[in-house]
Amino acid sequence: MKMMKPEDVQEVFKRFQNENPEPKTELFYTNPYTLLVAVVLSAQATDKGVNKATTSLFANVSTPQQMLELGLGGLARFIKTIGLYNNKAKNIMALSEILVRNHQGQVPQTRQELEALPGVGHKTANVVLNVAFGQPVIAVDTHIFRVGNRTGLAAGKTVKEVEENLEKRVPPCFRLHAHHWLILHGRYVCKAKKPLCYDCLIKDLCCFPEKNLKI
Repeated sequence: MKMMKPEDVQEVFKRFQNENPEPKTELFYTNPYTLLVAVVLSAQATDKGVNKATTSLFANVSTPQQMLELGLGGLARFIKTIGLYNNKAKNIMALSEILVRNHQGQVPQTRQELEALPGVGHKTANVVLNVAFGQPVIAVDTHIFRVGNRTGLAAGKTVKEVEENLEKRVPPCFRLHAHHWLILHGRYVCKAKKPLCYDCLIKDLCCFPEKNLKI
């Protein structure tokens, strides 16, 4: 796979920034705790599907203590439209209990403490650190994994490899928002089956040899 030149990587993110200077997550949340819950729920689910469930949930619950008071059955009723909701509900109740018991009801701001919570893996921790606390980390999901490999931005056989290569190649001045720019690009332009290369902001810089340039 041909790799994008460093100067082209710089240009890619410059264009993303010019088009969307302040990208935001598409998950609905009201504070770091509800963001954590939303990201846990989003595993193997769409943001749109999660938002349909959490809009009502977060109107009633905004803290770990309120979640514990709602109870497992109450939470399950709100999120039953989301895939794997039973396991996710159990994890959310367990992490809420830990937050109340060990963290004064606050979401911790270190990856180690976040990953110690039930249902919270490396990607989830990175999303919370980036979105809630403004840390310049990159959470690699299926969209970013595809974009990184397809475009030549940052190739890798595993999610971890792509993340490490992005951290090396994305200029520091763009790193805070890189996560969102790449997700949005993968979700709406650089799609898995039919990438919209003809409508792509970076098609002249992309190293993908099979560009779909016909509308």
